[in-house]
Amino acid sequence: WQSTSEPMMPEIALNILDIAENSVRAEASLIEITVSAQLQEDTLTVVIADNGCGMTREEKESVLDPFYTTRTTRKVGLGVPFFKQAAESTGGSFRIDSEKGKGTAVTAVFGLSHIDRMPLGDISASVYTLIAFHEEIDFRYTYICGEKSFSLDTREMRAMLGEGISFSEPEVSAFIKEYLEENKRETDGGADFI
Repeated sequence: WQSTSEPMMPEIALNILDIAENSVRAEASLIEITVSAQLQEDTLTVVIADNGCGMTREEKESVLDPFYTTRTTRKVGLGVPFFKQAAESTGGSFRIDSEKGKGTAVTAVFGLSHIDRMPLGDISASVYTLIAFHEEIDFRYTYICGEKSFSLDTREMRAMLGEGISFSEPEVSAFIKEYLEENKRETDGGADFI
């Protein structure tokens, strides 16, 4: 049997993917994702910020309503409310900052060692998926564990690759995937607690 209170997306990485897809729909040209694990503070902080169309105060409030969605393919918009509940259930916090015409930032802070915190999951695969499927959008991904960190910025990659080279080309695609996975391992030492 399965508990009915269990969230639909049992990994933080899948929630990040879902929230970032909202940024895609908000016509963002830049989406910044930051994941920071701080053992001393016992926190796992996730920030997804975009320069999309932003929201009014009313739209922001309705996004937190689990029965509201702007999508026509699904009756209920569970991504943001579940993410909020998941963070708060670990003694953490959740915030949406948004301004119409300027963009939106979603910040979720989880209690890192809290028994109810869902695992981070395959964050490298989620970021890779966003980059591979939304080549028209720039992404800046930063992963931090304690004092160590790494970033991947598609604007820098575009400059290195030159015109006409697609992220979906097999060599480029494999490089991005490998870069994300190897740098995550180097940053967190292959930690399985995150």
